[in-house]
Amino acid sequence: MKDEKIGIGLIGTGFARSAQAPAFQLCDGTELVAVCSGQHENALKVAAEFKIKHACESYEQLLALEEVSLVAIAVPPYLHHPITIAALNAGKHVICEKPMAMNTGEAREMSELAASKPNQLAIIDHELRFNPTWRRMKELVDSGFLGDLHHVNVTIASGFRHSALRPWNWWSQKSAGGGLLGALGSHAIDAVRWMFGDIAAVCSTVATMVPERKDAKTAEMKPNETDDYCSFLLRFAPQEGRVPHGVIQLSALHASGGKNQISAVGSNGTLVLDGEETLLGATGYNHPFEDMSLADRAREISVLPDNVWARSFYHLARETVQALREDRTEIAHAATFTDGLHCQEVIDAVLRSHAEQRWMAIGETN
Repeated sequence: MKDEKIGIGLIGTGFARSAQAPAFQLCDGTELVAVCSGQHENALKVAAEFKIKHACESYEQLLALEEVSLVAIAVPPYLHHPITIAALNAGKHVICEKPMAMNTGEAREMSELAASKPNQLAIIDHELRFNPTWRRMKELVDSGFLGDLHHVNVTIASGFRHSALRPWNWWSQKSAGGGLLGALGSHAIDAVRWMFGDIAAVCSTVATMVPERKDAKTAEMKPNETDDYCSFLLRFAPQEGRVPHGVIQLSALHASGGKNQISAVGSNGTLVLDGEETLLGATGYNHPFEDMSLADRAREISVLPDNVWARSFYHLARETVQALREDRTEIAHAATFTDGLHCQEVIDAVLRSHAEQRWMAIGETN
C-alpha cells in the first residue's frame, strides 16, 4: 500500500472528532473518507469540519465503502463487539476503543476472529503505550532497573464525574457499558500487564457514589447504574518464584486535587510515573530521584488537544499508518486483541470479586 492512500472510516464522533480525526489528518498517506454516528447530524457536522466525503447513516453503510480500509471504532462499549465483528468480516483493518467488549465471551469471539485474519490489523486503542515517556518506563522495567519487582501502585484521580449536575447519558447505563472501571480502569489494567506482567488474581470494591443524574433532554432524574469509584488489590503471576503484589485505585469524584500516578518498587530501584508524563527514577537506598521523562514532539502540534490521550493517539496513528503502508499488521508495543481479551478477563474478575466479596482468580469467570 506504499503508493496508495489509506482510507480512514471514523465510527463515532466523540473522541473520534476531538483526537482521532486531527491525528489521522497529520499522517502522510491517509485520507479521512467516511464518518458515522448514532446521531446522523453529528456525522454531518464532523464531515463538514474535516472535509470528509461520506457522512454515513450507519456503520453498515460505512463498512460497505471500498475506499475505507481502516476503521476506528470509538462508540459506547456495547457496540464494540457487533461493529468489530462486522468490520473484520468486511475485510477492514480495525482500531477498537477500550474496553474491548462487554464481557469476556464477546472479547474472546472478537480475538478469535481477528486471529483468523492475519492479513488484517486489529488493535485496541490503548494509546498510552505509544506515549514516549510511558515507553521509556517500559524500557527501564524490561532492562532490570527495578530489580525484582515487589509491588505496583496505580492511582487514577479524576473529577469528571464529581458533580451530580453532570448529565445522565450512556455513561450512566450498565447496559451500554458505562462506568469508570471500563473507561479508565481498562487503561490501568493494560498498563500494568504491559509493563509488569500478567495479573493472576484480584480482590475488589466497585461503588456508585452519585446515585442519580439529570437527563439533559427530559430534565428527569435517572438512576446512575455504573461505578464512579473502584479499587482492587492484585497479585501478579509468579516471577521466578516470587509473587509481586499491587493495588489499583480509581476515582472520578475529585472536586480538586489528585492526579494520576503509577509507582513501581523493586529490589534495586523505584520508578514513579507522576501526573501521566513525568517519569522519576531512583536506584539504591534513599537515593534522590532523577527525571527520566522524554520530550513529546506532539506537544508542538497546535491542532491536537492538549492532553495525554490525544498526543498519545497521534503517535498510535502514525505507527499504524506506517505499518499499513509497509503491508505489516503487527506494531511494536500495540495492544493486540489478545491483550484486550486478557484485560477484559481482569475486568470481569474485578466485578465478580466485588459481587462475591472474595479473591477472584483471573479466568475463574470464564
